[in-house]
Formats: sequence, structure tokens, C-alpha cells
Amino acid sequence: MRRQMRRLWSNENEPPRTNARCMHYSIFNLIRQTLSGHRKWTPAWRDAAPKADYDVIVVGGGGHGLATAYYLARVHGIRRVAVIEKGWIGSGNAGRNTAIIRSNYLLPGNLPFYEFSMTLWERLERELNYNAMISQRGVLNLCHSDGQSDAFVRRGNAMRMHGVDAELLDISTIRRMLPMLDFDNARFPIKGGLLQKRGGTVRHDAVVWGYARAASHYGVDIIQNCEVTGFMYQAGRIVGVESTRGEIRAPRVGVAVAGHSSVLARMAGLRLPIESHVLQACVTESIKPLLPGVVTFGAGHLYMSQSDKGGLVLGGDIDGYNSYAQRGNLPAVEEVGECAMALMPCLGRLRVLRTWGGTVDMSMDGSPIVDRAPVAGLYLNCGWCYGGFKATPAAGWCFAHLIAHDKSHELAHAYRLARFERGFLIDEKGMGAQPNLH
Repeated sequence: MRRQMRRLWSNENEPPRTNARCMHYSIFNLIRQTLSGHRKWTPAWRDAAPKADYDVIVVGGGGHGLATAYYLARVHGIRRVAVIEKGWIGSGNAGRNTAIIRSNYLLPGNLPFYEFSMTLWERLERELNYNAMISQRGVLNLCHSDGQSDAFVRRGNAMRMHGVDAELLDISTIRRMLPMLDFDNARFPIKGGLLQKRGGTVRHDAVVWGYARAASHYGVDIIQNCEVTGFMYQAGRIVGVESTRGEIRAPRVGVAVAGHSSVLARMAGLRLPIESHVLQACVTESIKPLLPGVVTFGAGHLYMSQSDKGGLVLGGDIDGYNSYAQRGNLPAVEEVGECAMALMPCLGRLRVLRTWGGTVDMSMDGSPIVDRAPVAGLYLNCGWCYGGFKATPAAGWCFAHLIAHDKSHELAHAYRLARFERGFLIDEKGMGAQPNLH
């Protein structure tokens, strides 16, 4: 797997030094700016006005859209690119998640893709010259039954066969790592765990800002407060978009708008095999260091980590109904709290400071869609379910390749729309064709 990752990098150009027009961030520059009274900082990116036409339009100013634009410009040399965002960049799911990164997958369609994403994460800060606050402090999945233990052995073996780091832990090791867990719970006994040490967390806003800064200085126009209201057609193909800031033409239009993918697809006369749901998360008041990494609860759906400010960041299942809202209901938060209490009773007196929600696009098999649309000139990046943020670098890399070459990247070959017609589904959890269960 590692050799394959290096080959994929060698197939494209190695990242050059930061563009000359981009202020280089360093400790020496910080000292220089301090001595000048911080009056000489330049804007991180240009807030551009839309032009009449571009080579490529990317709809969606989140992590996927900005990463796509960056790799189009840096890797493929396509710099007449516009990123269109109806709000401000990062106002969607990119800023509404629990910021976890990992590549501990099982199936061949997912494992190489997410491992490539992990390799991109590991070199992202140096490449973008931007502090994304990447913290590889480990992701530990706890198991609570013999059957779950067997499943973790299978997944860990699959990971190691692909060259991905994986370590099976026994109870004694987990006790030393996390003594605050409830090991004696008769209902949810902890049997062991699967650890990926290279997993961890990233500052989600910094990812958006870093990609925006790098893309802007390659000439990409980042257009905020510009909502797409329709598509423009000529001879049966899409040749641009209609927006609240006028018509913008381009022969290739990529859509990376997460939970609103079905809305834009409907404008193009398409019905996608996805549903939109609200996925909530919450954060507690700050406490002293407690969790060294990311921990997941195998007897329910709970994942939690501790932020740099000291608050515990908790996430769980999607809400029980379809919605385009960026807010959810209290029962989902209550369920997350119940799972947290079952795992760590010491959290009982912590106060929840705030909750938030993102609109996620749940596909029929729980895996994403990165493919050409049935309408010529339109390209789709959607159906990411719970995995959108951790996939950001690889999703941008593969989506840029698709738009530039009009064919799927080898790592995203399994994510084509035709799999639903041909029956080659990628059901990582084995839950069947029901989007809300994935």
C-alpha cells in the first residue's frame, strides 16, 4: 500500500514550493510582523467577483470543493477555476463535524482510498504552508462482544495486508491507556479494541482556510454569497450555472455540496440514490486532559475526543428523519449522552455547552459517489455519509482528476454511479440498502 501511495504521488507532479504571490508563514515572518505592529499581513485569499466564464466551476466552498480547485490548479494546471459558495466558505459540513481522520476500513473499495487520504493529511501542512493543527493521537475502536472482537480481527488483518497500521489491544492494555472507562459494566463489557495510531483529529476550519489560501494564490476565484439557482444548457450538455450573482459559464461543472447534492441534482433533472439527514455533535465544558485520543463506543454509536480547549467533543447517529436543516433534535443528543455515560460514568456532571448539526448525504450502500453525471458537463461528488471530512484531501484529488481527464481516478473507480445498477455495492457496515442505517 505504501508503495502504491508513492506511485500515485509520482504519477502527478510533486508539490512545488508555495506560490510566490502567497505570503510565506514561518516563525521568522511572525517575528517580522510583530516588529511592524502586525500592519503588513496580507489577506489569506481573494474574495473574488464572478467572471463571465471559466474552464471549470466547482459548486461548494467546503473542504471538498476547495481541495478540488486546489488540485485542479496545482496538479493539472487548470487555473481558470471558480469555487462558488452560497454562504461563506466552510459554512456547511466542513465546519460542522467532529474533525476526526482515520483510514481503518475493511473493504477493498474503501481502504486504499482512505489510506491515500491519510497520506495526504500527513503532508498537508507542509504542502499548504498552513497550520491545520493535525494531531495524530490515535483512534481506538472498543469492542464489547465476542462477535465484535472477531470482526475487529478481520478488519485489522485487512488493514495490515494493505500496509495500514493496526493494532489489536487486550483489556489490560486499554486499562492502562484509559483507566476512566467502565470495564465492569455487565451490559457493555469491554472485550478489547482496535487501535490506529496514525488516526486523530484536525482543525476543520484551518483545512478550509488552508486550501482556500493555496487555491487562491494559484489563481482560483473563490466566490462567496453566490447561490446556484439553475444550470445552463447548450446542445444537451451543461455549459454553466445560473446564480444569484448572474450567469457564469464553464464547459465543466463539479458539484460538491454534501447534503444539498440532491437539490442541485434535481435542477439538472436527476434523482440520486441518496437521502439528506442531520448529523449532530456537541461539546462539553473544558476539563483537564482526560482522553489521549479518539475513542469509539462499540455497543452504540458514539465517538469522542478532547479538543485543544479541553472540551469533550461527542458525536453519534444521524437524526431519525430526513432534513436539510443544520440543526437537529434533543433525543439524538440524549442518546449520545447515554452512550457516553455507559462508557465513562465520570462524565455525568459535565455540562454540554453547545450542539450543532450538519446536513449529510447518505447513500444507499454507505459509500460515496465520485463520477460523471448522466448529463454531459456535470460531475458529482456526493454520498459521503459519515466519512466526508476524513476523505477531504483524497476526495479533492480524485474529483480534480475526474474533472480534468473525464475519467475516474483508480482509487475512486469503485465509487461510480454504475455500481447501483450493476450490483457492485460497497456496504462497509453490511446494513443493506437503507441509507439511514449506514
